[in-house]
Amino acid sequence: MDSNYFFVNPSFLLGAARALDLGGTIAADSYLVSNTPEEADTRALASDWASVASDLAAAMIHESKAQKEAAVTA
Repeated sequence: MDSNYFFVNPSFLLGAARALDLGGTIAADSYLVSNTPEEADTRALASDWASVASDLAAAMIHESKAQKEAAVTA
């Protein structure tokens, strides 16, 4: 899950289309909607922890490579 999970990625074409969309049909499909505040909180918390796990995994891989390089040069 991306850290921008709850946000819309803006683009020029989408902005232009929204300006011409008088019925508001484009905006209705662009945002992640939750049925309850609890569901929104659960999704947000899951997204936050997924981001933490991703960062931790990247740091562990980086450190493992650094230790292997240090062992080779020592």
